[in-house]
Amino acid sequence: MDRVVNGAASAAHADKKEYVMDMTEGNSLKLIMKFSIPLLIGNLFQQVYSVVDSVVVGRHLGANALGGVGSVGMISFLFFSLCNGMAAGIGVVISNYFGAKHDDMVKKAIANAVYVILAVGILMSVLGFCLTGPLIRLMNTPAEAVPYAYTYMKITCAFTVAVAVYNGISSILRALGDSRTPLIFLIIASVINAVLDIILVVYMDMGVAGAAYATAFSQIVSGVGSIIYAVKTNSYFRLRRDDFVVNHRIMKEDFRIGIPMAVQTSMISISCSLLQALINGYGPAVMAAYTATGKVEGIVFQPFSSLGLALSTFAGQNMGAGRYDRIRKAVWQAECITIVLSVVLFAAILLFRENIVSFFVTDEEVIRLGAKGMLISGSMYVALGTIYTLRGALNGMGDVVFSMINGFLEVGGRVVFALILMYVLNMGFWGIWYTNIFTWVVIAFTAAVRLVVYLRKVQSKTALNETNDIRK
Repeated sequence: MDRVVNGAASAAHADKKEYVMDMTEGNSLKLIMKFSIPLLIGNLFQQVYSVVDSVVVGRHLGANALGGVGSVGMISFLFFSLCNGMAAGIGVVISNYFGAKHDDMVKKAIANAVYVILAVGILMSVLGFCLTGPLIRLMNTPAEAVPYAYTYMKITCAFTVAVAVYNGISSILRALGDSRTPLIFLIIASVINAVLDIILVVYMDMGVAGAAYATAFSQIVSGVGSIIYAVKTNSYFRLRRDDFVVNHRIMKEDFRIGIPMAVQTSMISISCSLLQALINGYGPAVMAAYTATGKVEGIVFQPFSSLGLALSTFAGQNMGAGRYDRIRKAVWQAECITIVLSVVLFAAILLFRENIVSFFVTDEEVIRLGAKGMLISGSMYVALGTIYTLRGALNGMGDVVFSMINGFLEVGGRVVFALILMYVLNMGFWGIWYTNIFTWVVIAFTAAVRLVVYLRKVQSKTALNETNDIRK
């Protein structure tokens, strides 16, 4: 990946061409696609962690084990998401410095990120491990699934710090335009995870504990491997002792942007956990169907997620460079891609939904329920894709207000729609799937309005600052 070096840029960039990408110059669509394709491949491999666990657990240990693992998936993700949100905030800060060509500040920001990532990761590991029992009880998990849920969550939450390290290093690399290195180590980790799943669960008969240990070990490998590789290949990671001096300005920016983004992602997790708690009350068959469709949609959503992450880096770098026209153009281009992808993915769901669900389970009732659930969700993939696209742009520009709005809409929308659909309109558990798509529509519309308002705001502020500078 080549960094486009302007005449005004320092010669120090010359040795970084292969591992960074300057997105403030050149064809915006080409840059976004070049950046997002490795992200897409990486995200798909990341889903392999979850999918392989589900396939091995569901087919080898049965529906109760699959339902137990699925019932705590979103609760575990709550702890992961707080780490991911902080990592994303750090990435925004670094991408702004990188876009503005402030290389010395990039290094200081990377060094200070170490403190934030480790502190948050360790805290989440401790909290997740200690709160496993109470949270499983809150989730209304059926008695037959509790042992599986408890074992799986206890182990995966204990290793949350590994998730924090990997996502932290990945966010920093993406901020510099390197989407290749995280991909390399995700592929390695996914292969290790798949092999260990089969060995520990099938051959060593360790049950869901084997699946959890396989995932945890794979995360450790990807995190440590990424750090070692980055230090060897990217000069931004060759830090001096002075870089590690605590910089209060950088720390303040990390938390100013990172905390709202952490709240945003945690609210998503909380809202999905609330729906999971409702689903759990309908028994193992519905739990297994919801888990299976969730795993499938986790893969289906990856093109949207990759596009949003690419747009976030693009917006962050161009925000630092003051290139708002490029951000606006890139958003429209990304939205066109989102619409096309939504149509293609829904067509695939329409044609192959039962075959897809049967890949996870063999129970005919679970397949029937899961296939219908996928059809409901697929009808509004365009709204979900729009959320990823617009949220990526807003996050990249550092819009902390929308991060908070998004988070509260996730919880409020899912609670309100679920109560109305399930208990007022008596739709039963089908109301859960409809709740998701109605919530997506509300958030997508809100994101579109906020993007227009925020772009006008930052452009007006920049113009005012330039006018004041001229007068001075």
